[in-house]
Amino acid sequence: MPDYFDGYAAVLALVLVGGAIVAGGLGANRLLRPHRPTAEKLTTYECGVDPVGDGWAQSYVRYYVFAYLYVVFAVDAVFLFPWATIFSAPGYGMTTLVEMFVFLGFLATGLVYAGKKGVLSWV
Repeated sequence: MPDYFDGYAAVLALVLVGGAIVAGGLGANRLLRPHRPTAEKLTTYECGVDPVGDGWAQSYVRYYVFAYLYVVFAVDAVFLFPWATIFSAPGYGMTTLVEMFVFLGFLATGLVYAGKKGVLSWV
């Protein structure tokens, strides 16, 4: 039974050493950095422009829809690359081809739906 816990002891030792290194680095940074706060340093920094107003700004939902569509089609690439590698393996050809066309059909249907709803028009 003692051999069983040797692997856990090594992992625990590595976690402790890693935690000590991170804590040591953060502690050294806190001790060595200059700390001179002023009112100007404590103001909110917004791209070099002085903050004016209450900070509430409306943004169009369509920008989020574009980001969502990008994520959907980026995830599509995650499925296409493994499919392309296994497609040439013996015994997987026709099955994977049909499955990928079904998958691409769903994506095309979603893209056509988004186009008909007017989501893809930028302005």
